[in-house]
Amino acid sequence: MKKILLFALLIIAQSFYGQDKVVKKPEYVLLINNEISTKEKLEEYGANGYVKSMNKGVSEKEREELVKKFGDKIGDKEFVITVALFTEEEKKENEKRINSQPIEAKKSVAQPEEYILKVNDKAKDFTLKLVDGKEVKLSDLKGKIVLVNFWATWCAPCLMEFYDIPSKILEPNKANDFVFLAISKGESQEKVMKKVEKLRKDGIDFNYGIDPNEKIWNEYGMNSIPKNFLIDQEGVIRFVATGNAPGNLENIVAEINKLLPNK
Repeated sequence: MKKILLFALLIIAQSFYGQDKVVKKPEYVLLINNEISTKEKLEEYGANGYVKSMNKGVSEKEREELVKKFGDKIGDKEFVITVALFTEEEKKENEKRINSQPIEAKKSVAQPEEYILKVNDKAKDFTLKLVDGKEVKLSDLKGKIVLVNFWATWCAPCLMEFYDIPSKILEPNKANDFVFLAISKGESQEKVMKKVEKLRKDGIDFNYGIDPNEKIWNEYGMNSIPKNFLIDQEGVIRFVATGNAPGNLENIVAEINKLLPNK
């Protein structure tokens, strides 16, 4: 739960304090026991062991109910974080359960594997269908630097990352042999296109592709998204990154610059 709490605080902080060079980013709405609250209050509850569960995003039906209650304070469903708290009695029982566990059970579990292809691996070739009907074949991009990004319409950290990519990555590299491919993982063209239309209205416009059967994804990564693979001019993976923690895009920028001539 501490890791989940820390991750939630990071993504909330990004929406509150992130740079808005292109357009204003969406902000996370934080609901604690079905009431709008703040990240400071979440930190307080977390420090005192009251956080029972935490979920990013709500269903369309849940969002409609929230809009009835809170009006336009509720944004897109993927930017809603709901937190449930323990009652005093539940908190005591939970603490007893944790304290009764053997030391081995309290140790953190190993982190899950995230990558099928890793740094210095040859990138697997693929043909990506873009939402506008065109196709892009990775092997045809040899000689260019390619950043492959796996995302999904329901993934709030993915969407938050998109709001920074134009200013931090695309604009500085518009005169370079650089290509950005955003691949939606496991979603239909219709669903992706609906989200893309909204993103384009916000000025977030680049090569959106679909991987509805996860054929490309299953050659590259596992588990969490967003996931980025930086591929050099010879088709070799030079950098990989998962998530949208502060500094991730800056790390990608630094790795791109290493691949550019005269840098």
